[in-house]
Amino acid sequence: MLNAQPQPNNQLPAVSSIMQTYSVRLKPGQDLKKALETIVQQERISAGAVLTCVGSLTDLTLRLANQEAPSVWRGHFEIVSLVGILSMNGSHLHLSVSDSTGRTIGGHLLDGCLVYTTAELVIGVMPELIYAREPDPTFGYKELVIRKKQRK
Repeated sequence: MLNAQPQPNNQLPAVSSIMQTYSVRLKPGQDLKKALETIVQQERISAGAVLTCVGSLTDLTLRLANQEAPSVWRGHFEIVSLVGILSMNGSHLHLSVSDSTGRTIGGHLLDGCLVYTTAELVIGVMPELIYAREPDPTFGYKELVIRKKQRK
């Protein structure tokens, strides 16, 4: 949800910003979500996104669609996709992985996804924006609100 008035003719307002990037490699045993949270806090990221991620995991913990409890798998998994929003005000990330048979599963990234050999990430940061999470009355979940930073 954008912090703006609806536009005529079903046009959605879009908020633009320049982008800078961070590149990082995670090593065996590191927790993927915890590492991302550390980067967000270290770099004080108020509005970011995962642009790409490749690598592998041994332990996998996801919250599947419309489920309350986490699901856990052990084995060897290739990271097929990691996408989502990063912010000190709350991140929202989805991970897809495949196993040795090509079976693919995905869901909300949770703590407990441990790097097997590597996880190579590029993170995009929009320094002119702030991503916040505020309750949306439709379902009651905290959803994305985008604001421009005030100029000093």
